[in-house]
Amino acid sequence: MSYKHIIFDIDGTLLDTEKTGIMSLKKTVFDVLGKEMSLDELYPYFGITSSEAVVKLGFEDKLVVEKIWEENFQSLSYLIQPFVGVDKMLDRIKKEGLVLGIITSRTREELISDLNIKRWFSLFDYIICAEDSKKHKPDPDPMFEYLSKSGAKAEECLYIGDTIYDYNCSNGAGVDFALIDWSYRNQTDIAAKYIVNNSDDILNILGL
Repeated sequence: MSYKHIIFDIDGTLLDTEKTGIMSLKKTVFDVLGKEMSLDELYPYFGITSSEAVVKLGFEDKLVVEKIWEENFQSLSYLIQPFVGVDKMLDRIKKEGLVLGIITSRTREELISDLNIKRWFSLFDYIICAEDSKKHKPDPDPMFEYLSKSGAKAEECLYIGDTIYDYNCSNGAGVDFALIDWSYRNQTDIAAKYIVNNSDDILNILGL
């Protein structure tokens, strides 16, 4: 299959934000609910929008908790860094003339405030954030929005992400999915077309 559009999730895919995201949520749960939750218990809330996560966790005042979580996240943002090889991988894909896209559960404000992402803005042709679609991952609506904005056909696209939410979003729109498993978690419940463990694996799929 020759893909023309290579679309990426951000958190856990391009950027190693797992520690920051989950630790900030852990602190938020404790600060607001006085409840200790393990990182394993919190992992299922990583990869969906923050507004959905706070509802699923049972917080009453969603907007206040989202603000607290964002403040906690920013206080730990120094821990965020790109995964090894991502810079070179994105440059190579772009130089080959392929279209680069992003579909993320982050809001646009959360996206543009991240200096790690800002350095890549010029490489991406299309960016779909949380407010760009009525429904969010795992619903396919964000992917349909990408196809609509870009004019791409589903069979021309490859979506690369790290969670079941990314897979369901991609699969529901008929787009091939590559699971990036940086930590070798062996997520066997995700029926991805490809399973990759590093940036070189992604380039190999694309024949680069």
